[in-house]
Amino acid sequence: MTPTESPLGRLGLDHVRLVVTDLDAATRWLADGYGLAVHARDAGRTRAVRSVGLGSGSIRLVLSQPLDADTPQAAFVGRHGDGVADIAFRVDDAGAAFGLAVSRGARPVAEPTYRGGVTTAAVAGVGDLVHTFVERPPELDARTLPDLVPAPPAAVGRGLATLDHVAICVPPGRIRAATEFYRNVLGFGLIFTERLAVGSQGMTTEVVQSPSREVTLTLIEPDASLRRSHVDAFVEDHGGAGVQHLAFSTDDIVRTVGDIASRGIRFMGTPDSYYDGLPSRLTPARHSEAELRRHRILVDQDHEGQLFQIFARSVHPRNTLFLEVIERLGARGFGSGNIKALYRAAEAERAGSPEATR
Repeated sequence: MTPTESPLGRLGLDHVRLVVTDLDAATRWLADGYGLAVHARDAGRTRAVRSVGLGSGSIRLVLSQPLDADTPQAAFVGRHGDGVADIAFRVDDAGAAFGLAVSRGARPVAEPTYRGGVTTAAVAGVGDLVHTFVERPPELDARTLPDLVPAPPAAVGRGLATLDHVAICVPPGRIRAATEFYRNVLGFGLIFTERLAVGSQGMTTEVVQSPSREVTLTLIEPDASLRRSHVDAFVEDHGGAGVQHLAFSTDDIVRTVGDIASRGIRFMGTPDSYYDGLPSRLTPARHSEAELRRHRILVDQDHEGQLFQIFARSVHPRNTLFLEVIERLGARGFGSGNIKALYRAAEAERAGSPEATR
């Protein structure tokens, strides 16, 4: 086993599957707003579920709408609403990866099956999240799945390049079990851990990453002894553990966010006092303070560099799933400094103005 392999072999990120109640509306949201191009169409092998594939750079998302009430997809949206149901891993041998994962304690969801040139198998992850192992021969188009066939992608593009990380919220007391699952069953490494208390709220974050570094999962647990936080709200509104947000990377966040915002995507507001206090925290290495303020982009740094990030407002009826845009200039953290800075800025804004955000 090489340093870039897990015990399951070479494990990379294949795709992320969202189950939705309105496929056409969800496709428009991602294509028109974020510039993800439709690059795979439904293969027509089932009438129970309709799917489409979208992508940008190395990002590959699959949207699936259940058409039959007696399907796992229908059960998922019934419990959680629209959301991420599957983080799928690319492997050399789906059957072997499945067998080893189950022998290490994973709960089997789907036995190895060959269809459409692709072999897949699936195990249960955190909450109702599923992890599908995908094996396809090298000569087969990477967009091919049992339910999808490649289609010529439309040239859209908003500068989104990779799936930087996936944030998963878990109920109080469950983060250690979640972390150990990814470490012991899938061979991920624990690369970051932090206990963060801000005001009367708190959370614990543990980040696990595949040896290939293609898959990074940020696990977040609320502190039950403190005041209810947005993490508590997600777990309650989602109906248990699940994916809170997907973070897409870009090499120019100012350009990308400006383009996305012009297409109607709304981002979370940030108090002006956050930018007023920026000089005392750090000096942005790339974008100017004026550019960051204009687009309400956040900036943080660690010992390896800086990162810029912004969170889109959720369009989910339950106000759960949302998207993040992030640009890294060497930094390997996840913006925890921004949580503290935003809290201080919001408190200062409330003290001096009736409006907390612009």
